[in-house]
Amino acid sequence: MAEDASPLLEVEDLQIELVTHRGVVRAVDGVSFTVGQGETVTLIGESGSGKSTTAMGVLRLLPEGLAVLSGTARVGGEDVVADPEAARRVRGRTVSLIPQDPMTALSPVHTIGRQLGDALRLRHPGLSRAEARERGTRLLDQVRISEPGTRWKTYPHQFSGGMLQRILIAIALAAEPRLLVADEPTSALDATVQAGVLDLLLDLQERTGVGMLMITHDLGVARLVSDRIHVMKEGRFVESGPAERIVERPTHPYTRTLLAAVPALGPWDEDGLADHTPLGAAR
Repeated sequence: MAEDASPLLEVEDLQIELVTHRGVVRAVDGVSFTVGQGETVTLIGESGSGKSTTAMGVLRLLPEGLAVLSGTARVGGEDVVADPEAARRVRGRTVSLIPQDPMTALSPVHTIGRQLGDALRLRHPGLSRAEARERGTRLLDQVRISEPGTRWKTYPHQFSGGMLQRILIAIALAAEPRLLVADEPTSALDATVQAGVLDLLLDLQERTGVGMLMITHDLGVARLVSDRIHVMKEGRFVESGPAERIVERPTHPYTRTLLAAVPALGPWDEDGLADHTPLGAAR
């Protein structure tokens, strides 16, 4: 029971310095947070705030020699900062990544079945082709890809962006992870498709108990899926707390600015101009 109660991800005073042609930049400056089983924790901020760098640092996917990490990041109890080999042990087993852009994350010259089958065999090396296909089609059905059996030999260009994102989720689930890191998983999708993908992630979480670290710049997305939110600016957390409190009663000016940037529907106006100003005069 104690093992189940421990965090899937435990980050303490994580610092990440990036070596650039202009010198060393501290992209992440001492952040601490946890992700438990069955919960979603979201890092939110504008581009360049350090949120994706934090996620890639936790997964040890930043370029070796160009990123210097310090602090602690325990994934399933293993400290990937102190021991880079630990990251290789937990990636594709304890933790999986859902990458940002579904249009570029998949190989265009290999079928969906080939790529999903390879992911399954990484987790279960003894699987035959037939067994991998059987498991893979079940995963495609799980992420709501229609007629998964006939889609097995199709290529990425034959799918829409929303369907490709679902396939990326299936590939991530092939590792049977306890933790998913979702890096802007809906930023390349339109609003309707975005809602469907978020609904899918929440449904999968409810059924499997997987924990999620969500990276987004969209506070509207964060409020839908999160248990806790950490608002990030210039590599630091400026505000942290339960999602409802952050959205309803923000205390930091930066958080209020992010909230103000969320589009809101105004009153319906049949003429298309709220003040009924003539088109020629609206200049």
